[in-house]
Amino acid sequence: MATIKMKYGKEKIDVSISDDNLLGVIKSKGGDGNSSEEDIIKDALKNPIASARLKKLVKPGERICIVISDITRAWQKMSAYLPYLVQELNDGGINDEDIIFLSATGSHRKQTKEEHEVLLGKELAKRFKVIDHVSTDKDSLVHLGDTSYGTPVMVNKLALECDHVVLTGAIVFHLLAGWGGGKKSVLPGICGYETIMANHALSLNPELGSGSNPLVRSGNIDGNPIHLDMLEATSFVRPTFLFNAIMDSNGNIAHAVAGNYIKAHEAGCEIVDKKDGVMIEEKGDMVIATAGGYPKDINLYQTSKTLINAKEAVKEGGTIIILSQCSEGFGNKPIEDMIRNYTSVLDREKALREDYSIAKYIGYFFAETADKFDLILVSDMDKALLESANITVVDNLDDALKITYDKKGKDLKTYLMPNGANTLPKLK
Repeated sequence: MATIKMKYGKEKIDVSISDDNLLGVIKSKGGDGNSSEEDIIKDALKNPIASARLKKLVKPGERICIVISDITRAWQKMSAYLPYLVQELNDGGINDEDIIFLSATGSHRKQTKEEHEVLLGKELAKRFKVIDHVSTDKDSLVHLGDTSYGTPVMVNKLALECDHVVLTGAIVFHLLAGWGGGKKSVLPGICGYETIMANHALSLNPELGSGSNPLVRSGNIDGNPIHLDMLEATSFVRPTFLFNAIMDSNGNIAHAVAGNYIKAHEAGCEIVDKKDGVMIEEKGDMVIATAGGYPKDINLYQTSKTLINAKEAVKEGGTIIILSQCSEGFGNKPIEDMIRNYTSVLDREKALREDYSIAKYIGYFFAETADKFDLILVSDMDKALLESANITVVDNLDDALKITYDKKGKDLKTYLMPNGANTLPKLK
């Protein structure tokens, strides 16, 4: 019998599966070096990919727009690398007054002064202000044209008025774009709401009733229309430079890439894939996954990151058990509405097509997955809240396993995913 500890909220749960039925424990391969964050950041800036150094690309008197992520992505530790980026610009003859920080809020809310300080760090916050992008403020946007997918490219005019746009962020697996970081700093980061929704609506197949596009998924950019549309939109902006960090399992900067916004990002994606993309020989009958405890399992919205990866390890019709406390419930009203207000996947799809949002898509995704798999959530949530989406909620793992074994027997080939939000199973 194999037993491993898996995080649930602020606790750990023992998960035991017989040796005969355990297909494997899907976890990150690591591969992080021993260099300090400072050395990693400096090395990336000194050795840009497919680009000259940033300080060589700028000239005194030019205006620079540095696009940074918002407070929902504070885990990227922007305050650790932004000082070195600013120093690189200063070394290129750029004065502080010619640098603006534009926060790529996408469709998120505006931020407080205290949150801006978290993003920049105390020292930079004394020297610079952060301007929040507001996707619904049409007066702050410029229409640059339409992509081949028909997406109107509406971009923040402050960025366009600068001589150079520098993108920053971090690279992780992303449920829609394949990968985070890179071009996402532009779309959705600093684009208009209409642009964002048109792009993200590509997550669905064109025909009503056909559901999610299978090419739109974590770790995939081949034929992925959301990724391709984002790249097209970003080409209108023509960013000068990119800096993206890659985090380790402890939340520290383990790698970084800099340079051309396409080539450097591709190199970063390869690093993440080697670390957190886990090859499997076959799909299992069951997968038991956890996001990794609090705060990664604080609500159902955050839990989607685990579900998206976990379903890649199990056969259609198999069982997915997610350990996620969800101490703050749904975490998002549109998700709750999408799950509770409809009784069929088709009705949810119709509602999503009529008024698309990412939060609604997450709610739809849960229901769509529960329609194709046996989805059981070990959680503090009230089971009645998820019944209409065919999601079974129990308050302990033993009950989840009893339900599964009573229905399907105990001879189930099983994967365990102790870091489900970060590791992506990939079938050979």
